[in-house]
Amino acid sequence: MIRVKVCCISSIEEAKMAVNAGASALGLVGPMPSGPGIISNNQIKEIAKTIPPGVSSFLLTSNTSVEAIAAHHGQVNTQVVQIVDELSEGSYDDLRALLPGIKIVQVLHVIDVTALDQALKLSQSVDALLLDSGNPNLKTKILGGTGKTHNWDISRKICEQVSKPVYLAGGLNKDNVERAIDYVNPFGLDLCSGLRTNKQLDLKKLNLFFEKIHKYG
Repeated sequence: MIRVKVCCISSIEEAKMAVNAGASALGLVGPMPSGPGIISNNQIKEIAKTIPPGVSSFLLTSNTSVEAIAAHHGQVNTQVVQIVDELSEGSYDDLRALLPGIKIVQVLHVIDVTALDQALKLSQSVDALLLDSGNPNLKTKILGGTGKTHNWDISRKICEQVSKPVYLAGGLNKDNVERAIDYVNPFGLDLCSGLRTNKQLDLKKLNLFFEKIHKYG
């Protein structure tokens, strides 16, 4: 069964829409240098409280030190921490010690073929990887929400060679989702802009997307 994480959830109403449509996880975006869906920590905490059992709550954090990531999570209490940039201080083992029982998902921005080696190394330390189309090397970092696809040839190789679950993100929508699943064969999909109109979660786009993936279970 393909998992679907609906990201950039900005309200309790959007959370309910996504869950009712079939989402298995919801992404809640904390402070970022750029990109869509940013909400306050108080909003993240309140939305996370309403998410029903069986649906995972993800905190997207741009903090890069283990201490700061753990402190951020302590303000919102989600089930998963999604780290959208590289760790700068501390290790994943340090983070697990600070956040026992909390899943760790590391975002890897697929810029070139070096992403494969990065993925193999990272997968030894985290619970899952998420492949996205940002660029953390720019002066103003782009850490997600681009609405653009990346090189799926690389993502496919990562999914083939990495033993941990891998989510595919970046430019997914109802028109390319079947090719994405058939070609890349990820554990799950992650969407933001592909389900929105004027930055608002679009019920029609949401339902059309899930109709496309029903055949995958």
